[in-house]
Amino acid sequence: MKRELAARSLKPADLVDYQEGSIVSRTILDKKTGTVTLFAFDAGQGLSEHTTPYDAMVFVLDGEAEIVISGETLSLGAGEMVIMPADKPHAVRASKRFKMILTMIR
Repeated sequence: MKRELAARSLKPADLVDYQEGSIVSRTILDKKTGTVTLFAFDAGQGLSEHTTPYDAMVFVLDGEAEIVISGETLSLGAGEMVIMPADKPHAVRASKRFKMILTMIR
């Protein structure tokens, strides 16, 4: 855990900034049992299709994203989430600039 983040009230969207033409990430928890990472995607940016051996939850903080899981496209906006099952191919793309929390459970 990042000590500067512990035991205080925080707004997750304020902890990571957009950068033109890029994806910015900031890990806020990294434990043996899983990770919590904040991401800021500029419009049009994305992560290509891949699989992971762990379940992961995406929670959109701001903007709009397209999440593809096993060929099915889901559109998510602020306040929405999806669980990406382990071993299923998935991809992420920013329809508009967006920020998300990615929680991966090992």
